[in-house]
Order: sequence, then structure tokens, then C-alpha cells
Amino acid sequence: MKTVMRWMLAGAMLAGTGLAAAQRPSKTPELAFQLTEGQNLNAFVREGPVAAHLLLRNGTDPRILVAFPAGNSGVGLWFEPVGRAATWRLEQAPRPTTAPGIAGPQPAVLTLASIDAPELRIRQAVLSSIRFLRDYQSVGRFPAEVAVDPVVTGNTIRWSRPRLDGKPGYLLQIRLLSGTIRNGALVADAGRPLRMEILASSGEKPLTGLARDELLNARAANDPGARNALRFLSYREKFLAGSWRFQTYFGRDTLMSVRLLMPVLQPQAIEAGLGSVLARLDARGDVAHEEGIGEFAVVDRRKLRERGDAAVLDYAMVDDDYMLAPVAAAYLLDHASPSAAKTFLDRPLASEGIPGTTAPAGMALVRNLRHLITTAQPFAEDPGFSSLIAIPKGRLTGQWRDSEEGLGRGRYAYDVNAVFVPAALESAARLLRAGLLDRYLTPADRTALTRADAMADVWRTRAPALFRVSLPAAQAKPRIDAYARTLGIPVAPALASIGSDPMVFHAIALDDAGRTIPIVNSDEGFALMFAEPSPADLETYVTAAMRPFPAGLMTDIGMLVANAAQTDATVQARFTPAAYHGAVVWSWQQALFAAGLERQLARRDLPAATRAVLTRAQATLWRAINATRATQSSELWSWAYRGGRYQVVAFGAGKQDVDESNAAQLWSTVYLAVQPPR
Repeated sequence: MKTVMRWMLAGAMLAGTGLAAAQRPSKTPELAFQLTEGQNLNAFVREGPVAAHLLLRNGTDPRILVAFPAGNSGVGLWFEPVGRAATWRLEQAPRPTTAPGIAGPQPAVLTLASIDAPELRIRQAVLSSIRFLRDYQSVGRFPAEVAVDPVVTGNTIRWSRPRLDGKPGYLLQIRLLSGTIRNGALVADAGRPLRMEILASSGEKPLTGLARDELLNARAANDPGARNALRFLSYREKFLAGSWRFQTYFGRDTLMSVRLLMPVLQPQAIEAGLGSVLARLDARGDVAHEEGIGEFAVVDRRKLRERGDAAVLDYAMVDDDYMLAPVAAAYLLDHASPSAAKTFLDRPLASEGIPGTTAPAGMALVRNLRHLITTAQPFAEDPGFSSLIAIPKGRLTGQWRDSEEGLGRGRYAYDVNAVFVPAALESAARLLRAGLLDRYLTPADRTALTRADAMADVWRTRAPALFRVSLPAAQAKPRIDAYARTLGIPVAPALASIGSDPMVFHAIALDDAGRTIPIVNSDEGFALMFAEPSPADLETYVTAAMRPFPAGLMTDIGMLVANAAQTDATVQARFTPAAYHGAVVWSWQQALFAAGLERQLARRDLPAATRAVLTRAQATLWRAINATRATQSSELWSWAYRGGRYQVVAFGAGKQDVDESNAAQLWSTVYLAVQPPR
């Protein structure tokens, strides 16, 4: 009761004095930038302990949201739909400040904004973990125990509450500078917009941002948008996957981003990323997919009748377990000096996966390699589909296409089995030969790792063939034609690209019975980045991806991540331009493919005909990338076909879109390293 009363008193002080209770902003923040994506106006700021992302939603469903990397927390205010589309104007960008909290001043941001709506009726405020704000945005639900009622004082409306465990919590205050508050609605003065001062605060523990000279080296592209996004998402403790929706650690996002950015990252940044992954390995060596922290952890542990707020780590994904070894080997063997590699491996890491323990990074890496050998052994001994690495039973997600329909309801993912497992085994063998891990290996570890090369050979030669799809042109073409008609797009270029030869590509996955799911997909980029396909395979599978959609994946506005033309109508309905992993463009997947093409073209064993195929693909891909440069730091985008061409549509702008894109996405900043051919 004392905790609640102290919070209420602090809130009353704030409401009564307005700006006087908040520390007035002074100097220019170390990082501040804005961008508009679809209906969302986004403003980011970082200075010392303050880091925040303000989102103002335009259109008929206005919204105010402030996300804080601290504790993956945020405050959001949703309004009832308005009859006429309304537009926000940011009159003063968010500035770092402080606001009163139950334990004293806590980090906050202050901004001024206006909106040309005659009235905004409040639907719901949510102050808690971003995961709960995300749930409310997508499905309209959040835990009842984190709900809070507003307090209205004159023209100020305030929501504030401590965290459920009594620790410093959250605040959102709206003070109208023009307009009035009537019966729970913000009402504009006649002929004037609603003008308001917005104060938002989170008392969660702040992160420590990587300084500018700790992040990028001189080789990084001079792209202010990507640099700003990467800086906002980069901290000594971890990288954040994206903002506003994923402001915390994700293993896959960290590993893929570190690998693609590695040529332009400073060692401190690479080691921050790798260290965050190693610190979250479980006792088996499984890589954590996502962490639940802050109030989410409090709520989740209470469901289990546990106390505390220790991170809740999710190990359900399978692809990230096999990404760690290739990325770690790339840094330790190809980028770092032997002394720097040894220093990193000797560094003690406090484990979040095994709470209460501390061990060298090298010991954690060996734990992951043990997990690799154990799980890869069955297929190495009996290379049939049932020995592949499977998505756990009862789940539909297990790799980067982690929406419920993203993998076509498959059980065995192409990228995991045909690319990452063999790449991980090859990397394990390299690390063993280099001797870097000697001090951390038991005799049993050494014996197991000596088999890695032979196991890799079985996986590399046998697994990809299980995913091969070959369709006669006479069967493939009518499906392409019918699919194009349903989408209202031209079909002639797609049909011409096939000719009379069979249509050959790798399936996105196998189903539970080992049957291919014939969705053309962008995951071939992983093979380009982490394998050395034969010249014949390079020509076949790169050509398959680079055909015009809906034969392949290419459009004027980028490479799509999935093309379901060869499936039935039921499956096609799950892979539309409104589906999160459907016929949409993911920025980082284009970058991955581009980096992979560059890597393959650096080989010296390819014949001229193969190099010509890769060079043409590179030119086609970069034309599409350059055509959408303004959206590159976004998570993904959709499209519409109008006026004889494809046009970019922000994902989340359409009523049918299942979610909305992050304005700043970690793995979409990789163009700082992935640059056009010269």
C-alpha cells in the first residue's frame, strides 16, 4: 500500500505542476531522428539513460505510443476510429527529461504534437511490457492486472502505475494546450487542431548504448538512415531486434545481423552481439530465440507461481541453434586476430540461461557445439527425411518465417537442414583445427568434434536433394497464369522466363510425411552466404529465384520472400501481400541474397557461364534494391500493382495486413556492409 500511495503522490505532483515536475530538456541529444512509414510518424531519441521511440499513428485509427528499450517497456494510447482520416504534426521532437517515480526521478521523454481531428475518444491505454502493447495492437487483449484508470485534472489526463512487483513503473500524461477534455474525450476548439504536450516515462533499468566509435568502422556506408537505426538498436548488453515491436534480444536477428554487418562492425560491437547470445544458452547449448523481461517476466513467472523478474527465455526455435557456430567462426577465425579471439573466449560471462553461474565465453560456445553434434548425428548415420531437424510437434514456427503460416505448415525447414546444419558442422571442424577451444574441450568433446567434417559431408550432399522440386513446364505455367489473374498482375514475363524446361527450385519445407511444400522462396540466400553450391546448382537455383513474379520472386520493388503459385488456392490465401511472410519484401532477405551473390562471385572455381548467371542476378537484384532505398531500414513492405507497375505499400497500412512493420529493424541496417557492386 505504501508503494502505491507514493506513486499516486508522485503522479498528483506531476499533474498539478505540468512541466515543472519534469526536468526541462537542455542540450541536443546524442541521437535524434524521424521517419514516416505509411500511416506512422516515428521519432527516435537517445541520450544517456533515456532511449525512446515515439509513434504517432495517422489515419482513421489514431494512436500514441512510446516504446523504451529499458525493460522492453512502453506506454500506448489507442483512440476510437474517427470518421475522417486525421494527421499528426510533430511540433517538438521528443526530448530526454525525467519524471517523478516511486524511487525518485526516472527517465522520460517530452514532446509537443497536434492532430487535425475535432475529437479523439479514448479507447484504451496500456502501460507495461511492449509484448503486452503488441498483443493489444494485434488482437485487442492484454493482462487485466496491468490495467490502469486515468486521472483527469483540468486539461491534463494521466495514467501512471508501479510495476506489479512494486518496482518503478510507467507514466503517460497528455496535457492539452489547445482543446478540452470532456467525458473521456479530447475535444478540439472550433477551427483549431488538438495540440498537446506528451510526457512518457518508464522506470525499467536503462541499457548502455554503444558509443559511435564502438559501433562502426570506416568501411561502413554513409547512409544516415541506416546508421541512425543501428545506433538506436545497439547496446553493450545486446542488440535490439527492432522498434517499436521487438525492443529486446532475439538470437536469430542478432546472429544474422552481426554476420552480415561484420565487415563494418567494430570488435566491441561484434563481441557484444556474440556475448549476448552465448550468455543466454541453456544447459544443453540451445540458443535462446527471445527473452521476456521486465513486467512481462513478472506476469509470466506469477503464472508459474514463481517470484521475481528474471528473464524468461524462449528456446522453441531451431534455426538459431545452428547459426551460432558459423557466425562465431567467421569472427574468431576470419576477422579477429588470434590474441583478440583468445581474449574474447576467455572473457567471463554471467549466464542468463543458467542463472547464478559465470563461465568463459569459450565454454559456452563448446556447449553449443556439443548440442550440434548430438542433434546432427541421426541424419549423418541415416540420411532420410525423418532424421532431419524438425520443428517441434504441435508448433508451426521454428525458423525466421515465424508467423503461424510462414513455413507453409511445414515440419522440416529447407534453410535449417540444407544450409545451417552443414555450415555449423563445417565451422565446428574449423574451430577444432584452429585450436582456439582446446582449453575448454573434454576428451569426449574432442572425439565428438573430430567427426564434424564427415558429418558435414553427409548433410551437405544428402539434405538439399530432399527439398528439390521439379515441375514440368506444362504443369507449372497454367498455375502461374491462374495465380497472376487472382493478383491482378501481368503474367507474360513470368511465363517467358520458364520456357519449355522444367521449373526447378528448393521447397520452403517438407511436411510431416516428407512431402515438399512447393513454395518458391528467398531462403536460397542462406546457401549463397553459408555454403559453396556447385556451379550447376548455382545456375539452377539462383535462376529460379530471379525469375519475374509469379514464376520467381522478382518485382520492381524488390525480391519477395515467398511465391505460392505452385500450391493450391487454400495455401495461396495464406501467402498474400497482406501476410507477414507472404508475397512481401523483407529488406534483410534482399541484403542476404546480395551478400551471398557477392560471396559466390569471389570464388575462383566457377566457370564463365555460372559467373554470367550470378552477375545478371546481381544487377537485377540491385536495381530493385536501389528502387526502394528509402524503405531499406524498415522491417518489410508490401505492394500494389497500379498504373502498369508495382508500387511500395507500407506493411500495416492496409486493413487486411496482419500486423505492422517496425520502422527501425536491426537486420535491415545491414546495407551499411552490403553495398552495390563497383
